[in-house]
Amino acid sequence: MKRIFLSGITFCLAGALFLTGCKDDDNTPTPVVEKPVKYVLMTMSEITSAKPGFVSAFAAMPTGDVTNINAPSTLQGQGMGGWRPYGNWIFRMFNSSNEKGIERLNIAADGKVSGGTFIKTNNTINGSGNFVIQNASRGFYWDGDKPWEIQTFNPTTLASTGKLNFDYETALKKSDAGIGFQGIGQHFLALKGGKLYADITYSKGTGAQSGMFNDFFPDVYIAVINVNTGAYEKTIKIPDTGSITYINDNEMFSIDERGDLYIVTQGTTALGGKSKIVRIKAAETDIDATWSLNRDEVSAVKGKFVSVFARDGKIITLINNAPLTSGATGNINTGEIWEFNSVDIATKTATKITGIPPVTNPGAAYGAFLLDGKTLLRVNAPTASVNGYYSLTGTAATKQFGVREGGAVTGLFKIEL
Repeated sequence: MKRIFLSGITFCLAGALFLTGCKDDDNTPTPVVEKPVKYVLMTMSEITSAKPGFVSAFAAMPTGDVTNINAPSTLQGQGMGGWRPYGNWIFRMFNSSNEKGIERLNIAADGKVSGGTFIKTNNTINGSGNFVIQNASRGFYWDGDKPWEIQTFNPTTLASTGKLNFDYETALKKSDAGIGFQGIGQHFLALKGGKLYADITYSKGTGAQSGMFNDFFPDVYIAVINVNTGAYEKTIKIPDTGSITYINDNEMFSIDERGDLYIVTQGTTALGGKSKIVRIKAAETDIDATWSLNRDEVSAVKGKFVSVFARDGKIITLINNAPLTSGATGNINTGEIWEFNSVDIATKTATKITGIPPVTNPGAAYGAFLLDGKTLLRVNAPTASVNGYYSLTGTAATKQFGVREGGAVTGLFKIEL
């Protein structure tokens, strides 16, 4: 009995020592290995339809004033108006030859930027290549060759995988005389709460003018689709407006931290008129009838919304301070007439952001976005010698960095290698 008792004590002591050793090991901090990152910068050297420019990668967030032409690692080409990042990837609706489709940029460990795999779409109808990504293996896009279909693709392989299995044409096509073009998803594709939202185009235009500020009806229509089955569920309406979002990388919609979706309509003409920002609340699938931000009520100067970023109960947008004009000498794109404002969502009160001059239209670029926990603003004002990104605190902006060579800033994003 004594012998057995001692063995038991020995076993218990050994076990205690073993457990104590394990406890010490558990308290040993695990070294944190930080992944190398690249800050990728896009600039556009000329304001033309070809959108020529440059993309470079930096080892850290740029400071001071930098050049975006760093041969041989810089990518030079066309289609440099903006992009749509997702996760750790950078996608855009054009390739370096300015062809329409979906391209993912490649960023190498040494900082070399190159064009990657490309899904080519119709190259005539604007909006071809409009896309939204659900996850790493599933995304949706629109191709002008098949306007009543919503195509699917794999973002990881960047390969087309087919289409949603539903006959949207039979459900939604109109026979009214004067409609020149129809389709689904040309301008607007968004995901929220298990639903895919896709605009329904009823346009008086044809060819390259299909869906270009020429809505047939006085309201905007959006199809609500079950994202898992592709089944059409219903149509919702934004009343008394036109031209939802646009046909380039600037999606002109924003989902805030609560899950509310804010959507821009540019209005009844290319110069505005009845432009709005509307909302679909997080748990809803209808346009919120109790809230809209009407551009004609925000400022006495008529115009339109061209950008939206929603966060912390505010909308960051741009308001033109002079009447919009088009054409070769027009101010809509190149005029330094767009002023950043912070709009309180609850009261709809607009407050002009200080520390920056009026800027040019961001066009295909994001006017405001979140990076490294900061809200950054794209600020391009050539006559004031300002071109770069500014960080926003409250309603005051301070310079993050400037770009002295390469053109107007059109994109900034951080990736991990």
